Amino acid sequence: MSGPAEPPARTGTRRLLAEHGIRPDTDLGQHFLLDENLADLAVRRGRVGPDDVVLEVGPGVGTLTAALARAAACVHAIEIDERLRPALASVLAGHANVRLRFADALRVDLGALEPAPTRVVANLPYSIATPLVLETLWDLPDVGAWCVMVQRELADRWLADHGSRLYGAPSVLLQLAASQTFLRAVGPQAFVPRPRVESALVAFDRVAPGPSPAVRSLVQAAFATRRKTLVNALSAAGRDRAEVASAIAALGLSPAVRAEALPPAAFAELARELAWTA
Repeated sequence: MSGPAEPPARTGTRRLLAEHGIRPDTDLGQHFLLDENLADLAVRRGRVGPDDVVLEVGPGVGTLTAALARAAACVHAIEIDERLRPALASVLAGHANVRLRFADALRVDLGALEPAPTRVVANLPYSIATPLVLETLWDLPDVGAWCVMVQRELADRWLADHGSRLYGAPSVLLQLAASQTFLRAVGPQAFVPRPRVESALVAFDRVAPGPSPAVRSLVQAAFATRRKTLVNALSAAGRDRAEVASAIAALGLSPAVRAEALPPAAFAELARELAWTA
């Protein structure tokens, strides 16, 4: 009979920061993960297996990257901060399956990554979290699951139901393609430096292809002026007012309806009804 499983190796975030003289750059939104149990949880909740290719954006000093490398076939790690190169080299020296790239992830052609990612697992800065997650919905069709650490405010917006004041374009676009599978609040003590806000670990599974360019365009137009009625908002985007009113009526909606009142699927239906183009 086999003995107990070996505990996972530990990276030691504080030690690495001290050894390499690294001070987190708050202009880049850097809050390095200290709690390595959370890294292991992200790997599990992201359902990372030995055949998976993982995209990680913002590896920092490699705390999560090392955990991903132990579980996955390949890890694409994209980091913008060149100062972290020595620390990452030391942490990842024994992990030949990590492909480290120093670049702005929002400027990288993620669809050209080889092998193609099947999972997204990352500790994401506030400024890039929403565009990064949304772009992976349509740029990375092979991705079947996401598990990301973000500010709790963002997680709440992504998961908001229609009718909520937090419900907006990101809520619609994410929920059209993915469903929530996990949410856990994470306190400031899990990071260095401590953020002033609570964070959350949130996981999603893909349930549909990413929204088409036409649907994305319509959703953005609908929420561009959220205090306006949907008729007025879409007319302001250049569509004929009578045509918009007719399409809204065809879906059984009130002519005074606002974007926040529509469930995600209704936007896709409206785009088809209007033959909306991006």
